[in-house]
Amino acid sequence: MSADDYEKALGRKIARHRKRRGLSQKEFAALLERSEAWISQVERGVRRIDRMTVLEKVAEALDIPVAELAAEAPIVASVVEGEAPGASRLRMVLSTAHSLRAVLGQSEPPDVPALRDGVDRAWSLTHEGNYADLAELLEGLVPRLESGTRAGVSDDQRAELFRLLAAMYHTCSAALANMGEPEAAWIAVDRAVVAAERAGDPLLMAAGEFRLSIVFIGARHYGQAAQVSGSAADALVPLAETGQPEAVALRGALTLQRALAAGRLNQADDAYAHLRQAKELAERIGEGRNDYHTEFGPTNVALHEVAVAVDLGDAGVALRAAQAVDPSGLSLERQARFGIDLAKAHTQRRQVNEAVSALVSVRQTLPEMFRAKPAVKQVVSDLMAMSQPPSDQLRSLAAELGAPERRA
Repeated sequence: MSADDYEKALGRKIARHRKRRGLSQKEFAALLERSEAWISQVERGVRRIDRMTVLEKVAEALDIPVAELAAEAPIVASVVEGEAPGASRLRMVLSTAHSLRAVLGQSEPPDVPALRDGVDRAWSLTHEGNYADLAELLEGLVPRLESGTRAGVSDDQRAELFRLLAAMYHTCSAALANMGEPEAAWIAVDRAVVAAERAGDPLLMAAGEFRLSIVFIGARHYGQAAQVSGSAADALVPLAETGQPEAVALRGALTLQRALAAGRLNQADDAYAHLRQAKELAERIGEGRNDYHTEFGPTNVALHEVAVAVDLGDAGVALRAAQAVDPSGLSLERQARFGIDLAKAHTQRRQVNEAVSALVSVRQTLPEMFRAKPAVKQVVSDLMAMSQPPSDQLRSLAAELGAPERRA
């Protein structure tokens, strides 16, 4: 491909993603602090982007990896201004040599019921978005679990302790992923998978792969997300075909992650095919289950239909699908994610007031996620660019997130 052909292909790709976000050239230019003429020239391939810093800024504004715009460019992790409460303390939990201390020290007989209660509490705090209290809990729970797995207990007890250890690291990973900390979340998932393997629990290992796919999507590594969720879902086929509901649910949850990854990769046919398969799996297990905290079921599939349509730029499809969804039976975390997707869909349709209302609802439902999710700040920035002048409510959201007002 010649340099001219490359620039034209790059320009077409930028234009397609800009339109997916529902932005005019003028509004997109304001986000980048460039002229409308500059955007027009880039999209037509007559102006070259010759600095990586500029390409990174364009990719960030479009909410896509740099690699999506230039195959030669390294993937750059997103940077979030500020830090969610608990993020630093959770990183410190993962950075402390708890396992080494457990191996070299004397381990007291573990109180398994108390440890189980602690893990259950950790999941509750994660779903509530209470990351500060979660960090405080895990500071004591992690060393107790690591020590317990090295204590002189029966094989059955040891397997149970490793299952609890894996589940605990899942909570840590889920919280860190929600706070925009993919590198630390990846570490937590890796430890969870190792613990699940030592417990001899393949379904818990699959749950770890589910968490890992979420981490990869958050880090914009969509190809890796598709690979890990797809390979794990395929590996579960023999267990799922026996009718074991936990296996069916995990396969379904992984299939939803495949759909999300395909949507982010703009592979519409694959994304909708995965959604259809997930819907069939959900019908087999019905509502009322929450195997391995995946919340998989018909309602969650419906929420993912909205998310995939938004990622593909099908705002009309997303909003129609959303009308049939009642997420009130799911966790606050899932309700907040649904609200973010609604805001994205309304933004794509340039329905500013409706998008702001959706964001206000997210803030009321889960303020920690509202402040931590990079996608929320991006939507608010898009709305600020569309609104001349922005409403007081939108200005308030922008000020809270540090999204400055820019005049087009």
